[in-house]
Amino acid sequence: MKSILNLGIVKVIRRETTRLAKSKVLLFAAIVAPLLSMFLIMGIFSEGVVHNLSVTIVDHDNSALSRKVAQLVDASPIAKVSKSFDIGDAHSQMKKGFTDAIIVLPNSFERNAIKGNSPEIALYINNTNVIKGGLLYSGLYKTLATISGGLKVNVSVKKGLTEKQAVESAQPIRIDSHILFNPFINYSYFLTLGLLPLMLTILALLVSVYALGFELKYGTAKELLDTADGSVTIALLGKMLPYTFLFFMHAMVMNLILFKILGTPLMGSLTVLLFSELLLIITYQLLAILFLNVTSNMRLSLSLGSAYTLMALTFAGVTFPTLGMPLLAKIFSWFFPYTYWIKIFLAQTVRNQPFHTTIPFFLILMLFIIVSMFSFFGMKRKMSDSKYWGRS
Repeated sequence: MKSILNLGIVKVIRRETTRLAKSKVLLFAAIVAPLLSMFLIMGIFSEGVVHNLSVTIVDHDNSALSRKVAQLVDASPIAKVSKSFDIGDAHSQMKKGFTDAIIVLPNSFERNAIKGNSPEIALYINNTNVIKGGLLYSGLYKTLATISGGLKVNVSVKKGLTEKQAVESAQPIRIDSHILFNPFINYSYFLTLGLLPLMLTILALLVSVYALGFELKYGTAKELLDTADGSVTIALLGKMLPYTFLFFMHAMVMNLILFKILGTPLMGSLTVLLFSELLLIITYQLLAILFLNVTSNMRLSLSLGSAYTLMALTFAGVTFPTLGMPLLAKIFSWFFPYTYWIKIFLAQTVRNQPFHTTIPFFLILMLFIIVSMFSFFGMKRKMSDSKYWGRS
């Protein structure tokens, strides 16, 4: 019995490989499109860190200290400094989009700093782009805080304190901060970790829908079933396996881009990561069968599959943390395999979590697979009954 099943699945795989080689649509969608999308995303987000944002310094003091401040701000990676002596002109430049931030150094800035009178520095930031504005504020604030601390230390030393005492008085409370979810403050890790796997799942589902839906649309589904000796399980698994292999190879390319080219840290187990990627591909392929079983319509299944896979990025907690979502949104996020897989992926890359913490997510992915396989019974009826054929 085992040899017969193996022979059946080999015949189905051979049949599907031949159909794939003859179909320009499948060749493009299963081979060219995944690679093209991955390298396009890599090219767009390869910089990783925002830098050289335009900052205008309005120096009303024009002293040695104010010029030193300008030099230190310009030395920070995030800022590229230009100078202006008119605040009105600087604001005009910001409204036109030519500068992202304005720093105003007041009159008598150096004199007040030497006396220890804490001169105020005005900082204006264009926050129309929230991410860019937030990063700019954080970078400039740290630079200016460092300058302020240095001035306080110099003033305290001149008043007779030792350097150690001066440093402690300038920073009486030290904050030991740890950034948990993007510790490298690199938007490439944030965006590419989300977008590359998302493209993989979108195309895996759509290619699977098209490959199987094509059989129903053009009435060759019965031939597929006959090739598998009447076994719907052999027919569907053999149909999907060539694409499982192709998309797993694309996952290898994705890993190469992430870990070798972009330098994303891999702190966990590569074996666990590869197994999770294979499981994710299989899950979305079986969901494709589920969509076709429910709709019996290739075009409708493609539309529903596109929406379903794209929504996963929003509700998986990549663009907005799940903890901060309303209850209804949290519940909605449970219906996407991507939600659980991205937790495994982050655990094995930037978070370095123990393997046992990801076991529940693997089990949930397996649950998606088991539930989707129940659609096999319905698909056998649709593949053998001509009334389900010929639909768009």
